Amino acid sequence: MIKKEKEIIFYEITDFIYYLEDEKRLSKNTIIAYKTDLLEYQDFLVKYQHIDNVCDIDKDMILKYLASLKRAELAKRTINRKIIAIKNFHKFLYNEKICKNDVSYYIDLPKLDSKLPTVLSEEEINKMINSIDTSDIIGKRNRAMLELLYSSGLRISELIDLKIGDLHMNEKYLNVIGKGDKERIIPIGEMAIVALRDYIENARSKISKKPGQWLFYNYQGNKMSRQGFFKYLKKLALDNGITKNISPHTIRHSFATHLLANGADLRIVQELLGHEDISTTQIYTHIDKSHLKEMYLNTHPLKNKGEDKNEI
Repeated sequence: MIKKEKEIIFYEITDFIYYLEDEKRLSKNTIIAYKTDLLEYQDFLVKYQHIDNVCDIDKDMILKYLASLKRAELAKRTINRKIIAIKNFHKFLYNEKICKNDVSYYIDLPKLDSKLPTVLSEEEINKMINSIDTSDIIGKRNRAMLELLYSSGLRISELIDLKIGDLHMNEKYLNVIGKGDKERIIPIGEMAIVALRDYIENARSKISKKPGQWLFYNYQGNKMSRQGFFKYLKKLALDNGITKNISPHTIRHSFATHLLANGADLRIVQELLGHEDISTTQIYTHIDKSHLKEMYLNTHPLKNKGEDKNEI
């Protein structure tokens, strides 16, 4: 059965979505999330608050909607995402002079529990990379993908969307189109260059027998999927005794954390990752400190000194 899309009653939602697409140039997935959240918000207002004009919405109605989300026991991060959509929508209505006031202005985001992303140590990354069997064409592709992911800090969507023309191996950099269709230039490390040359010269044309624009293909000769690489990465980690819950994004987190640990400037890391706001990048400074503390506790020769009370 085909699921029927919800009806847009507030035409301003359509205007807002066009604004996000054309002016903000947000990614397709982000646009879909905004639209879904705002249609659910609209449905609540129409059904329970009997609203048919966005300018009749007031702060109390928004609070009642948020209370309904809490009663539904949604995760804090999900509620946060919905609040952001609502606040940006009402800000748009005010800025475009559709409504006289931004009724969401004083609505606060709930405080989230600070949870640092999972990162792999340099030893774990190297162990995974070095364990890849490159005697066959799929192994060559996997080695090239992981080397490039760790060398560049790309998002998995950016990695699989790379075209052969985006690579400039002699100059050791690549062009990537990130979120909001924004282009950035990223340097590539020597190990990634070696793995990429091996893959392109000895494997790529054998995996995909018909000429194509994509850099990475699956064993069927189709464009590599994010799900396919995710499954491979999970298996590779487990095969190497790594029990952390990892994903392709873990490699991106590890890339940023290792750069900062080795003295890279935060602004440079921000540009490499394609973060619009440096506050997003700052989380890696916290990971770095946490990582250093963990290394100290696990490796310092005096880590257990004083734990035995008889020694005092």
